[in-house]
Amino acid sequence: MGKLIKNHWARLIVLTAATIQLAAAVEGFFWPKIFWDFMTKNLDGAVKPFPSLQIMNLVFSLIALAWEWPLAPLVKVLPGFHRSIEARMVFYPLSALAGAIMYQSTNAAIYYVIGVVIYFIAFTEGEVSRAAFIPSLTWTFTDSIDRLYALNHGPYPKDQFDLGRYSQHTLMGI
Repeated sequence: MGKLIKNHWARLIVLTAATIQLAAAVEGFFWPKIFWDFMTKNLDGAVKPFPSLQIMNLVFSLIALAWEWPLAPLVKVLPGFHRSIEARMVFYPLSALAGAIMYQSTNAAIYYVIGVVIYFIAFTEGEVSRAAFIPSLTWTFTDSIDRLYALNHGPYPKDQFDLGRYSQHTLMGI
């Protein structure tokens, strides 16, 4: 079996958190509520009459979705930023904080914290975040086999495992 690639695992967790946060932000426009309202009413101004916290959660979730999915223009404009685990460990706690304040998005905040912890473990183990599959970029099936093999076993001699003579359609059975 292969090795668990923790930054991909964290990516899926953060995608889940961003989706939940997006739905919570939309729901928050209709039913505004602060999670900590049982302790204090001082934070109610963040959700009504002007929905500033809902807008902040909406923006944070859209940025996280564009960053983790990834959105092709974002990757082309900021390729180093897109691969940066350090930037994720700075941005996602802010998203978690915005999510923890609003009642509807507390689950998203918990998922963000879990994702940041896994990103931190991946960073300390020396993992490097690679760009995910984007149809508009040139990325073939053969490249994915090469990358997966290299991640699990290190570089290999080309003559031992050469898929260059097969087309992508032949491998997919089309």
